[in-house]
Amino acid sequence: MFISWKSLVLIAFGLMTTQYTIINLLAPPEHCLCPAHSKLDFEEQLTNPRQTHVLILTSTRCGSSFLGQLLNQHPDVFYLFEPLYHIQDSLTGNMNFIREVIAGASRDLLWSLFQCDLHALERYLRPPPSNHMVNSLFFWGSSRALCRTPVCKPTNPDKWAEGQCGQCSPINLTRAGEFCSTRSHVAYKTVRIVVVDDLRPLLEDPRLNIKVIQLVRDPRGILNSRIDIFSGWYKAWHTWKTTGQRPESLDIHPPQFNSTCEELYGSVTTALSKPEWLRDRYMLLRYEDLARFPHQKTKEIYDFVGLNMTSSVEKWISDHTGSSTDSKNKPSTKQDSAAIASSWRRKLPIDLVKQAQKECHHYMRLLGYRQVQTQEDLLNMNISLVEDTFLEPYL
Repeated sequence: MFISWKSLVLIAFGLMTTQYTIINLLAPPEHCLCPAHSKLDFEEQLTNPRQTHVLILTSTRCGSSFLGQLLNQHPDVFYLFEPLYHIQDSLTGNMNFIREVIAGASRDLLWSLFQCDLHALERYLRPPPSNHMVNSLFFWGSSRALCRTPVCKPTNPDKWAEGQCGQCSPINLTRAGEFCSTRSHVAYKTVRIVVVDDLRPLLEDPRLNIKVIQLVRDPRGILNSRIDIFSGWYKAWHTWKTTGQRPESLDIHPPQFNSTCEELYGSVTTALSKPEWLRDRYMLLRYEDLARFPHQKTKEIYDFVGLNMTSSVEKWISDHTGSSTDSKNKPSTKQDSAAIASSWRRKLPIDLVKQAQKECHHYMRLLGYRQVQTQEDLLNMNISLVEDTFLEPYL
């Protein structure tokens, strides 16, 4: 029996919608994610001292892990790495094209997490937690908050390292949520939502105080990194990259690459139109600028979200970028950290670069990424492919 692809999409959408509905129905009422049905007193939330809710909005392989760690280093920040991963893992399997369902579930979960209700994660964890105790969260070692007192009692509490979360298992989500509520800032990063329009209901909710940092990157650098990290999806592209020869069997469109450029382009275009619902809530940041000027850009980020720069954060930046706040070291600052951001230029053949430029030319023009046409210019690091264009940092 023949079934059209449209029928398959409708069936998949129906199954996912049913699955998400069942998850909501089976959840305890006190953990309802929907803001409209929350039992929390609305007026009390508006009059209490407000936390700042920070969301890093980006796509995969754009440098968001580094940006997240810049926030994670501050003692007043409660930070989680990719909490929305658990939605995608539990709802979709391989059906990543049902965007509306994922966006709705993601908004619900983010609303609860910004209220420090970490119990909301439980419905998406497999196996289900017992007594709010979880044995693992996605990359939980990337969160200082989950790996230190009072959530965890590490062997060396004065020196944080990602591996020390292994000493804490299992983690009590109730205790973690209580600690979250004592911080002035709650920050999450996600590559599961790329388009800022999907966050509009949250940004318009007066009970939340959201600051969005939209992180973008040169698409050629994104593609180079994805070819290396997701080699199973990019087999033919990996062959092209390593041999310089384009395989005959190559699908001309890299998996999910063109859609990434379209989504980022659409999101930034929306923000640059300066809608009222984004006023004072949106910051546009190029990864290359963060790599070239890490201290300056971190200061701008901290100013935007309302954090004070600390000496420990300054030291962390210097240790992890080879940079310094000393003006005598500014040339090496650019060279050390920017070298990582532009390393794709020495790894991709020019024909592959041209294909990436063709896929993403509107996005590149908007964000100030110069195209290159020859292998010689590609390898000439004296030619910058990032325009020193002014991007209004706060909208």
